[in-house]
Amino acid sequence: MKTFIDSHTLGQESTWFSDWFDSPYYHLLYRNRDEQEARFFMDNLANALQFLPTHSILDVACGKGRHAKYLNSKGLRVTGIDLSKESIAEANLSANERLQFLVHDMREIYAEDCFDFVLNMFTSFGYFESETENLTAIQSMATSLHKGGKLVIDFFNPHKVIRELIPIETKQVEDITFHITRHVQNGFIVKQIAFEHKGQHHHFEEKVKAIDLDEFMTYCSFAGLHLSEIFGNYSLEPYHEQESDRLIIIAEKR
Repeated sequence: MKTFIDSHTLGQESTWFSDWFDSPYYHLLYRNRDEQEARFFMDNLANALQFLPTHSILDVACGKGRHAKYLNSKGLRVTGIDLSKESIAEANLSANERLQFLVHDMREIYAEDCFDFVLNMFTSFGYFESETENLTAIQSMATSLHKGGKLVIDFFNPHKVIRELIPIETKQVEDITFHITRHVQNGFIVKQIAFEHKGQHHHFEEKVKAIDLDEFMTYCSFAGLHLSEIFGNYSLEPYHEQESDRLIIIAEKR
């Protein structure tokens, strides 16, 4: 039985990601996302998983929808969900009969037994403080899958990121100088972003849990998912703990 759940968010609590992702400064700092890289990854993923026009895809934490839009341009039916109202408003400028975007919190079930594939791209996970929230988010994504459907999580490789962490960085974007610092604290990679604009000081934080393969395996097992493949980059080459750029997990709903 297919059941859709009303799209909404978990309460109205203020978190670093709800504040930062809806800020115009977030979109300014990250305005030059690598579209070519995203398309390269989607082409490889579509080929490996044999995406078909009859398949339905849910893009969780889709942002402005760059992955969803490209997959839709290849003839696929895609739904994108994200907590950021600003991102969804922009994504919806490209909506059509086979492409829609909605504001929704990944910790809540969007739909039951409705999708052939659920995607979580570009390290759009690990934002939550508690393991309960991480488990709930994975379980919610799994619930949206048909039996035999697959969840794809594209995460950074925490081992390489921590080893190569750049502690201090300055980035100039238009008339704003962003001062960025990074450190590891209590299992999270924390990025502090400070800048002045129009005579006012601004400060934002990004905080992502350094989740490794063993932890993802635990999450997937809890959600009734079986890890079927693990890749280490967007070319879908094998994952190596110390060298790979990405930790890309394919898990099937049993």
